Amino acid sequence: MARAKGMRGGFTLVEIMIVVAIIGLLAALAVPSLTKNREIAQRNAIVNNLRVIENAKEQWAMQYGGGQGQEPKPEQISDFLRRGFPPKKVVGETYHINPIGEPAAATIPVKLGTNAANSKIEAY
Repeated sequence: MARAKGMRGGFTLVEIMIVVAIIGLLAALAVPSLTKNREIAQRNAIVNNLRVIENAKEQWAMQYGGGQGQEPKPEQISDFLRRGFPPKKVVGETYHINPIGEPAAATIPVKLGTNAANSKIEAY
């Protein structure tokens, strides 16, 4: 189609509005998925911290003869942790060492996936 002399090429307002609407729709579809993935990653980081605590408890028990039911103090297992006790917090959780034979646990202050706020996550 031929253009009249003096007319400039460009996008119309309707075309720009359609592009913005499509971008908004794609963003609306992506945000819930990103939020869910962030919660899963945070929960996995907490579970990993609990596994590290469990390994430190086992090393403490083997080195110092700790038996079933004995609970090491945080300063006792901090030697077996890379950065001491408690591990770096993810969402402000509180870690519980628990006695040998019981899994370490963390109380989370926020909802993470299927775990409600103020619930416990245990090492498994």
